[in-house]
Amino acid sequence: MSEKILVIDDEKNIRRSFKMILESGGYLVKEAETGIQGLNTFTAFLPDLVLLDIRLPEMDGIEVLREMIKREHQAHVVMISGHATVQNAVEATRLGAFDFIEKPVTKEKLLIVVSRALENRRLRNENLALKQQIQSRHQMIGQSEVIKNLLNQIAKVAPTNARVFIGGESGTGKELVARAIHDNSERAGQPFVKVNCAAIPEELIEAELFGSEKGAYTGSVGQTDGKFSLAHEGTLFLDEVGDMSMRVQAKVLRVLQEGEFQRVGGSETLSVDVRVISATNKNLEIAVEQGRFREDLLFRLNVVPVFVEPLRRRKQDIPLLVEYFIRQYCEQNGLRLKILQPQALQPLMDYDWPGNIRELQNLCERLVILSAGQEVTVNDLPAHIQRPKAIFSQAWSDHLSLKDLKQKVERDYILWHLQKSEWNITQTAKSLGIERTNLHKKMAVYKITKSDN
Repeated sequence: MSEKILVIDDEKNIRRSFKMILESGGYLVKEAETGIQGLNTFTAFLPDLVLLDIRLPEMDGIEVLREMIKREHQAHVVMISGHATVQNAVEATRLGAFDFIEKPVTKEKLLIVVSRALENRRLRNENLALKQQIQSRHQMIGQSEVIKNLLNQIAKVAPTNARVFIGGESGTGKELVARAIHDNSERAGQPFVKVNCAAIPEELIEAELFGSEKGAYTGSVGQTDGKFSLAHEGTLFLDEVGDMSMRVQAKVLRVLQEGEFQRVGGSETLSVDVRVISATNKNLEIAVEQGRFREDLLFRLNVVPVFVEPLRRRKQDIPLLVEYFIRQYCEQNGLRLKILQPQALQPLMDYDWPGNIRELQNLCERLVILSAGQEVTVNDLPAHIQRPKAIFSQAWSDHLSLKDLKQKVERDYILWHLQKSEWNITQTAKSLGIERTNLHKKMAVYKITKSDN
């Protein structure tokens, strides 16, 4: 589709010349002779670019520019004048004009300026769309009292520079909380840098956080900036902060106390201005008692504690979350919007979601991809969610001996955990509190296979 350009100029020959040049370049062009006529055409035509003369009858170009900026449609504006002054140019630029050129305007110059302005507008719109897409991925969905209280806490702490310590089970959305705090702070226009302390090997975490000099460690081929430097004037989110070694904890404490650090292998002291938000699913008070986490660092991090409740404590938000995730994954996969059958919602409400929102999100993605029709039915749900509490019911009605009853309950309980973890042996053994080898033996004794799914 051709990009649209509005030419507002009181000289008929200039309007005609611009229109002929621009239409030959493939643009869709409309003209206006006065400022008022130009504003009316602007509202109806919704151009991508406006070529606006400074001197116009009824109202001048600066006034027209002011009015255009007030309107919902945002077009790029290039000011044009045969009697330009520095004051005109400064005022137009201050108001938001993209460029300012003087008459006479050659064909080549006109096409170059127009091309540059439209390219800038495309990039701006792409950036805005990307930003909106990122923000939509990090929305906090829900209407429960739990989520309202959490949002109220975020609203209070975000505008400050206080360090925030986010606690909660795995999968509850602690990163979303950290991003919401950053996005509603005075640092919102600066970087938000995340470090997953549990995902980085202990020998590399120090260089990851503070950067390194060339040759500081095996494989170090040049000077690198760490996450603290990258987050300068912004926010650094230390996820799973409880997994940091004591050595790294000491260096983080120094940064928090003094705002200074040194790269690994370096001697230069660097200053940094960073707001630190940390999170963990561990109890760091117990870690302090066991000598695995510095108490003074915990005090520094835990200025404002925020706890994110598990999904089982905010089940009334499940319908909204399911609708949001299904819509999101349908859009991402280019599919028509799928709908969850009302009958399929109740099992989701009954289930306790040990993996919290992350588990619900993953399930919704799977349902969008694997469900056959436009409706997601009960039969599309995994067995452990369809019948979360029914696996033992038959055992009580079979008049079994105590020994047989114990074996049947144990078999059903192991099977239920296997289905819940999607047959992940390591995860199931951990949930049951037994070794993998022991679990394999029990599966062999009870003849449990995936055909039981």
